[in-house]
Amino acid sequence: MIVLGLDTCLATCSVAVTDGQRVLASAREAMARGHQERLAPMVQALMADAGLPLASIERVGVTIGPGSFTGLRVGVAFAKGMASALAIPAVGIGALEAIAAEAAGLVFVAIDARRGQVYAQAFEDGHALMAPDALTLGTAAARIAEISQGRPLTLLGSGAPLLADVVPTAQVVAAEGADARAVAKLAAARSPGPLKPLYLRAPDAKLPA
Repeated sequence: MIVLGLDTCLATCSVAVTDGQRVLASAREAMARGHQERLAPMVQALMADAGLPLASIERVGVTIGPGSFTGLRVGVAFAKGMASALAIPAVGIGALEAIAAEAAGLVFVAIDARRGQVYAQAFEDGHALMAPDALTLGTAAARIAEISQGRPLTLLGSGAPLLADVVPTAQVVAAEGADARAVAKLAAARSPGPLKPLYLRAPDAKLPA
């Protein structure tokens, strides 16, 4: 099955196309904003690199959050449009799950959510141990202690360095964004369903009074 994977939730724009578990082509660019302008050209170039027409895509997978409100909506809207145009299913993948997908053992994924919080979720060998949540650093540290019970643990994600001091025994990997290759592989094995953005808190932006 030819699957297109997309991630625009965080500070990268990542695209990949796979055939089963085999990666045919992938691309990734660091960017804090501008996903909307770059996503379509990146997908077009990606498919050219893979030597495949857009019509060959049989499924599209996209990260649905948590992350940047604007970024995740760009990815979800693009995936919905492509699924509709090609009459193919779309699959939503949690950004935290996608970040943890290639990590073995006990992993605590933390995305810097600003305002002294992280978006977090724990996994063990790819299996979720908790639902995604927005946590203060203190609560995240307590959750890690509860889950790990002293076992070796990897802190993964842009929020990992924020927890390094409170969990000094953990290995820290400050990953930025999810890898679309992982998104595509997860989407290939997941049942399609409605794409619903995952928001863990209200947006920072406020309407004028």
